[in-house]
Amino acid sequence: MNFIRKAINFVKNVGKTVKNFFSDRIRKVRTVLARMTAVAACARGENYVDSGVKILIAVVVGALLLAGLYALFGDVVLPTVTQRVTDMFNFNG
Repeated sequence: MNFIRKAINFVKNVGKTVKNFFSDRIRKVRTVLARMTAVAACARGENYVDSGVKILIAVVVGALLLAGLYALFGDVVLPTVTQRVTDMFNFNG
């Protein structure tokens, strides 16, 4: 009879141990899920992409303006300035 009681107590203890083990794991999974939900709902880093796109657009527009001014000065302004300086040094009047 004593052996049967020990066996029953052993099975009960194993059942409690397994239940506690899985309860702890479920609790940990729930806390991790709660943290993940909080991180996903957080909007602190949301503006990094927006700022990056704005900076990229500003750099591209600035480069286009610089290229346009360089082309304008190279084709229109500098030949005219060169011609006027040459005319000023060759002035006969």
